Amino acid sequence: MFGLGLLARAARQHQLQCTVSRLFSSCRPLAAATGAVQQAQPREQLQYDLCIVGAGPAGLSAAIRFKQLCKEDNRDLSVCVIEKGSEVGAHILSGNVFEPRALDELFPKWSEQQGEGQAFADLPLRQKATADRFYMLTQGSSIRLPNPPQMKNRGKNYIISLSELTRWLAKHAEEQGVDVFPGFAGKEVLYDWHNAVVGVATGDMGIAKDGSRKPSYTPGVDLMARLTLFGEGARGSLSQSLMQHYGLREAAGASPQTYALGLKEVWEVPEEQHQPGLVVHTVGYPLDNSTYGGGWIYHMEGRRVSLGLVVGLDYANPSLSPYQEFQAFKRHPLVAATIVGGTCLQYGARSLNEGGLQSIPKLAFPGGALIGCSAGFLNTPKIKGTHTAMKSGIVAGEEAFRALGLADDAGKKGPITLRNYADRMEVSWVYQELERARNIRPGFSKWGLWGGMANAALSTYLLRGREPWTLKHRHADHEATKLARDWPPKDYPKPDGVTTFDIPTSLYRSGTNHNHDQPPHLVLADPGLPEVVNHPQYGGPEAKYCPAGVYEYAADEASGRPRLVINAQNCLHCKACSIKDPRQNITWTVPEGGGGPNYTIM
Repeated sequence: MFGLGLLARAARQHQLQCTVSRLFSSCRPLAAATGAVQQAQPREQLQYDLCIVGAGPAGLSAAIRFKQLCKEDNRDLSVCVIEKGSEVGAHILSGNVFEPRALDELFPKWSEQQGEGQAFADLPLRQKATADRFYMLTQGSSIRLPNPPQMKNRGKNYIISLSELTRWLAKHAEEQGVDVFPGFAGKEVLYDWHNAVVGVATGDMGIAKDGSRKPSYTPGVDLMARLTLFGEGARGSLSQSLMQHYGLREAAGASPQTYALGLKEVWEVPEEQHQPGLVVHTVGYPLDNSTYGGGWIYHMEGRRVSLGLVVGLDYANPSLSPYQEFQAFKRHPLVAATIVGGTCLQYGARSLNEGGLQSIPKLAFPGGALIGCSAGFLNTPKIKGTHTAMKSGIVAGEEAFRALGLADDAGKKGPITLRNYADRMEVSWVYQELERARNIRPGFSKWGLWGGMANAALSTYLLRGREPWTLKHRHADHEATKLARDWPPKDYPKPDGVTTFDIPTSLYRSGTNHNHDQPPHLVLADPGLPEVVNHPQYGGPEAKYCPAGVYEYAADEASGRPRLVINAQNCLHCKACSIKDPRQNITWTVPEGGGGPNYTIM
């Protein structure tokens, strides 16, 4: 009787989880009686007032601002932040020339309290921008151009590591009472009977590649919350599912989001080549005139230099390799003169939003909202998104506190909708920035490099963003990819191992690591499609656009035909595959929490 009672209770508990916590998602059926007790192992549930997915600048700013208001109003409201990286900052990559405008709002007196022993003495804003330069590159030379007003940083902005800044923000959040959980990947959105978000489920740990449970198996946790903010960054898996579930892009009448892939290295260079505070941006070489993008060289403190290349993922040539274009960028005399004789310390890559104002979806939905780059607040012409992400987090944190307080006062305990969040963002300086810049990025897609630069000059200097028209993004990035037969293949030289490197060498510098024995987190909707479409028609673009060597084609032992091999353990979590695959056959999902790159100075 005891065994039957235990089995019945387990079955009821599993059924309750399936019907309530995952009402609008998939649910595994209860196993046969012989293994039902094991299969029904309960998941822990933790209850919070506010749950935030992603310990980036948006999520941490939201948590800090929320707790600041709790302290001011003497309210005891709970908040947690989950982060899929092994530690906060491990998956954070950005240029980064940081504009402190949102930081000024979050901590109004930070610049006055940076002395030894003061509250902000360890804030990692140590190198102010001292000079700006803008170049047009050709294959062997560089032409200095006037610096666009959006890209003027001298004396007001800081060259930073965003990995370091987010770790500092997380420390400050914990000091204010925020529960920060690194190594916990949000696997699934939880909904209630009324189709409102009621939290997120983290992934199980210790599942083998074949789906069986290893001895180390630990079930995930259901983080139940009255309000959930999603700040996963560009192309976040849960954010994408929410946009589809609620039709957020359609509800806003938004253009398709357009993305770029940013590839970055941090170098330690000889003293005589280091110019602390120098900010350099480039256009032109190595990219052709129809491919949007540009490079940067930022001289950080301590003889460190951040350099990288951004490649718009709406490029047409399926044989283009962003990784190899980055190596070509480093061969240019302007770049090589900076890093020759130096040491590459770290490498990484990450997708970024470039759609701007016209690609922002509806921000709020029952039980939650999108913040930061999950929504797409990056200012592309300014090459900055940290300040806008932080501002969105601050506004969302304030509105979360207000809405939860009103609900408590009214005795309401269910999910909350942030009704004023979108309205406040639309009248904020974030939207003012994006409104002025809205026509610059789509101009390059429409007219190429020279037409795009002419349009940017017209918008910036003459019309000042007040054009009576708004250019739209015409299609998603994967739709821009053309057939291989229409483009000559691109051949790239071998790396020299001194300033240019092969992918395995760079990957080692990223600290990337995944448990090999786990279910694949890169899922093909149709496993046979790459062999019959991608390879014969597009030349196997997966092997070229991925900056980590995740995808490669190898001859099948039986048939001799090319077969796609996925090396998921190499994944940098850049999301380029889910964006650029020609038939949208690849779905990026989160692996076990803690897997992926381990950035420390990016």
